[in-house]
Amino acid sequence: MDGNVSGEESASVDWTTDDELDLAETVTSSQPTLTTCREAIPCNGEDIIELLTSNVLYSFSSSICMIAIEQATASSSAGVSRFKLLINHFVGMGFSEKMVSKAIEENGEGDTEAILNTLLTYSTLEESPQQPLSMNSDPSSSDYNETFLDDFSDVDSWSENEIEVKTESMSEKHKMLLALESSGSLSEEEEKLLALANMGYSVEEASIAMQRCGPEASVTVLTDFICAAQMAREEDCYLPEDVKPKHIYDGNSKKKKRKFLEMQKRTNVVEETIRPPYFYYENVALAPKGVWDTISRFLYEIEPEFVDSKYFSATARKRGYVHNLPIQNRFPLIPQPPLTIQQAFPLSRKWWPSWDPRDKLNCIQTAIASAKLTERIRTALERYEGDPPESVQRYVLEQCRKWNLVWVGRNKLAPLEPDEIEMLLGFPKNHTRGGGISRTDRYKSLGNSFQVDTVAYHLSVLKDIFPNGINVLSLFSGIGGAEVALHRLGIKLKNVVSIEKSKVNRDIVRSWWEQTNQPGNLIDFDDVRLFEGERVEQIINSIGGFDLVVGGSPCNNLAGSNRVSRDGLEGKESSLFYDYFRILDLVRCIMRNRQM
Repeated sequence: MDGNVSGEESASVDWTTDDELDLAETVTSSQPTLTTCREAIPCNGEDIIELLTSNVLYSFSSSICMIAIEQATASSSAGVSRFKLLINHFVGMGFSEKMVSKAIEENGEGDTEAILNTLLTYSTLEESPQQPLSMNSDPSSSDYNETFLDDFSDVDSWSENEIEVKTESMSEKHKMLLALESSGSLSEEEEKLLALANMGYSVEEASIAMQRCGPEASVTVLTDFICAAQMAREEDCYLPEDVKPKHIYDGNSKKKKRKFLEMQKRTNVVEETIRPPYFYYENVALAPKGVWDTISRFLYEIEPEFVDSKYFSATARKRGYVHNLPIQNRFPLIPQPPLTIQQAFPLSRKWWPSWDPRDKLNCIQTAIASAKLTERIRTALERYEGDPPESVQRYVLEQCRKWNLVWVGRNKLAPLEPDEIEMLLGFPKNHTRGGGISRTDRYKSLGNSFQVDTVAYHLSVLKDIFPNGINVLSLFSGIGGAEVALHRLGIKLKNVVSIEKSKVNRDIVRSWWEQTNQPGNLIDFDDVRLFEGERVEQIINSIGGFDLVVGGSPCNNLAGSNRVSRDGLEGKESSLFYDYFRILDLVRCIMRNRQM
């Protein structure tokens, strides 16, 4: 979602992990230092038990923790069992207590390495992309990407004979182009087809792209078009079955064609029954069960479209969108943004270890890893001449994926800077910088924003519909993700009514509006709950109506990271979805009455 219900008010339910790390660091600093020498471990059993039960030792090697556990059980008068100490130790590393108990039962209490390996195996199996997606799944691993691409194969829509005919047909066309090239008789159009075929695209895909984009389109524009078409097909294949939209294509060819016709029928129904303005609503894809059904029911029974922004950028961002926009003739923003970590941060290649397989970052958060964590990792890695042991690699990668850490030197990891996150999310450089805005506020605002390239792909259809400009009602505006997307698409913003609780975010949008010399009017309000019918009617009478109502209500009570109040749409912040619907319905009613 692009908006945040408030600046300071929502901090209490925002990402607690950083606080937990700081707490662990405070405890660590007050305890004796652990080294690889047995003599350096405190001999007082109660002191060791305090360390173990406070989960401080999880960042040290298993051998050190084993020595600590041995001394604790040998010298303790507190009656703490070895089993409980092992439980605390591995739970501190992030594994569930149930999983740890099972691993100890399988391996016994004497071999921590075997227990750890079993736990890592369990985690890997849980996160396997062949299973329904869990909140702990890792979309940036090489195994994930390999299986994910396999899932996108369209082979199941063709019979064996059709596959052979299709393959032969495509290869013959490619061969024909190569023959023409050798004879020097290729036209300019055929040269482009051959260039795309040599890149690995089918001649059929290339031909369709040239028909849509025009024969004068460059190879770069054509590849972008083909990639965008592939993204549209692939966007939601990885989501769990219970949150997939019903228009996902699967099964045999006839079933796919039937699904396609059903989707076209749905689109026609939308065009007939959902009158202007267009609307566009966004929130986290992996919401609690039933949330998206409720959202769809309120938003005129339109099913959500699920998209992961990793197909438009170098960072994942799984979101659901409910809208009545046309789905034909979408196009991506040009130039295409970096799609991998290495493209986004080329200087990191020099330091990137071979055992870190990531090429995509995970979802941008509202908080970052502490300096103490990255220092701990550096210290741990410097103990080894070459590659660290597999257990250390796994721990480091877990932290990298959790906090989106990137390599900035030998054994040195660092969290993303705000300007780097701006780039990944499609905002202009320094969009959130200056004007008294703190780094903490920058991270929070960016973590709650739209991914501009993804949103722009959906909104691109509006360029031909509103060639003279557009009037926008932006609810929960955040830092203006929708406004930036429309601007980057070249759509003139005539009037934008922006409603956003956070003054920091309102200042960011106002500053961007002025710096980009927007010719239209920006009118901002601070609370959707106070945006009542009389004010809506007054504004509509003043500007002539809205063409687009866009927004994403707060996800605080929907996101899986919220361990405190994941209450769904009944939660304090996320219940503001009903204000989105209330205002949208008001706008539609008032505009319909004006047309009578």
